[in-house]
Amino acid sequence: MLRLLAASPHRVVGVLTAGLGDCVPGERVWPPELVKDPAFAATVRAEGVDLLLNIHSLCVVHRDVLAAPRLGSFNLHPGPLPGYAGLNAPSWAIYQGERSHAVTLHWMDAGIDTGDIVATAAIEITPADTGYTLSAKCVRAGVPLVAALLTAADAEPPCIGRVPQPAGVRRYFGRSAPHGGWVVWSEPAQQIVDFVRAADYSPFRSPWGHARTRLPPDGREIAIVTAGRTGRGTAGARAGTVGEPVGDEVLVAAADEWVRVRCVRLDGRQVVPAAVLPAGACLAT
Repeated sequence: MLRLLAASPHRVVGVLTAGLGDCVPGERVWPPELVKDPAFAATVRAEGVDLLLNIHSLCVVHRDVLAAPRLGSFNLHPGPLPGYAGLNAPSWAIYQGERSHAVTLHWMDAGIDTGDIVATAAIEITPADTGYTLSAKCVRAGVPLVAALLTAADAEPPCIGRVPQPAGVRRYFGRSAPHGGWVVWSEPAQQIVDFVRAADYSPFRSPWGHARTRLPPDGREIAIVTAGRTGRGTAGARAGTVGEPVGDEVLVAAADEWVRVRCVRLDGRQVVPAAVLPAGACLAT
């Protein structure tokens, strides 16, 4: 996004970011928490800021700061609105079994992800997508939306789109992962696999952490990094039962079929599933 701005005729007044100052050489860097302070609105006005762009910041902007830019404040949200407001929308979309998604550029107001829409871009969710890859798709699809916003702001008079959010059920998702981040083996296999995918941000840290289960008999925590469906019924095996290994991988019984566990982490290290999940063990569910 900064490369887009640097290549445009616009002047970047400042960047509010935490711990990434070295990534924005030549730009003034402020701590992101400043947007919570109503006194920061005076700085925004004094600097002659036309647009405030919120790109993946988790700080809630004070209403006085939102009103300070000459043309407005805008948020690039990685999900369709109003159905996927809040945090970690790409992960929630995968977990919910969605096959399509969207990124939304919207006006910011005092609510969270409640402002009028400037533009949206549709995104396909594939069976191979993870929380990370879908988030990356949202970024790529969002850059042209911001570029179009800058063009609209340059017009005389400015012609920035403004359409109320569509009527429908608003859903707000918080910081916590489903089930507190634990795999529920009594759920259908597809739901479990989607949860594992949704929590996977490899090679980066996941906002949910990886999907977790407990190792018998001592209850040690194990992270499931990748898993897949088999299409094979469990013949009545109890949910959470570990089946015979398949090479380095293992099968674990879900409500309706065996789930193939392909990659796990134990004590922060990647390990072979078959080495730590013994056949016949029953994982907590």
